[in-house]
Amino acid sequence: MTEAEVVLFCADLNATLPLFTGRLGFRLDSIFPADDPSVATLSREGLRVRLERGAAAPARVTPTGDAGRWVQGRAGMRYRDLIPDRLGGRVIASHIQIPDAGPVADYVHFHEVRFQMIYCHRGWVRVVYEDQGPPFVLHPGDCVLQPPGIRHRVLEAGEGTEVLEVSSPAQHVTYVEHEMQLPTATERRERLFGGQRFVRHEAASAVWRPGRRAGFESRDTGIGEASSGLAEVHVLRRRGPEATKGWSHDGELLFVFVLSGGATLQRAGRAEERLVEGDSSVVPAGVEHAWTGCEEGVELLEVVTRDRKTAASAEL
Repeated sequence: MTEAEVVLFCADLNATLPLFTGRLGFRLDSIFPADDPSVATLSREGLRVRLERGAAAPARVTPTGDAGRWVQGRAGMRYRDLIPDRLGGRVIASHIQIPDAGPVADYVHFHEVRFQMIYCHRGWVRVVYEDQGPPFVLHPGDCVLQPPGIRHRVLEAGEGTEVLEVSSPAQHVTYVEHEMQLPTATERRERLFGGQRFVRHEAASAVWRPGRRAGFESRDTGIGEASSGLAEVHVLRRRGPEATKGWSHDGELLFVFVLSGGATLQRAGRAEERLVEGDSSVVPAGVEHAWTGCEEGVELLEVVTRDRKTAASAEL
């Protein structure tokens, strides 16, 4: 039987959803986008409802740490957009907070994405993934590659947990999985999802090696190989004298987030920028740049993304 669809508008999507999923008995099928939901689809007994937020939130530019930059997202999580223009919709980088300790109001779901990774910055979060065994905990410094379509769920978090998420494209649909239960009975660690393999990188057992940047050592998360070259994710920390020569990349973009300490970013043709913990920046392809004035203990998260054509060329 074909479902009839009704489009309804509301002022606050997050506040309206519990009325439909609770009192009215609808089930949530999809939500879009995850960081600041404006559209949700729900169904019940042959009726399909498309719930749309009536007006988009105004764009804001505010200082780092200002609560006004955080918006309520999916499953009670709070989001801060780290790339305001989202590179024309190609990439989104989100700083995500889970304020309260305990179970997270999440559900088994999956995303329609090209690339997506999660990095645990503070606290801890217990998660479970399709065909990847029992639930496990992400600690600070740990990260995962979430390949396209993999079913997963956030189960529990510590108080004040913060994670970083980088996804492409910037706006993508989150679908609710109604049939599959997690964890799954099978473990298929080498399974491919959309040509990519799930990766769990644990900071506690990671090996630091001399980095491609002079003056830094790095740990490779393994995401480059597992994503078939669509992205590379490294954590850098200061080691040795500062570089005297700039460095450039050949990817789509370089996204940098300061995990601890502070440093000055020098880019060709731009004024110097002093970045401290919680700050981030984007460096386009081919732009020479260098880090100077690095504080003791400075650590940087670097994510280089590539389009599919460039990634395929890199593999040849």
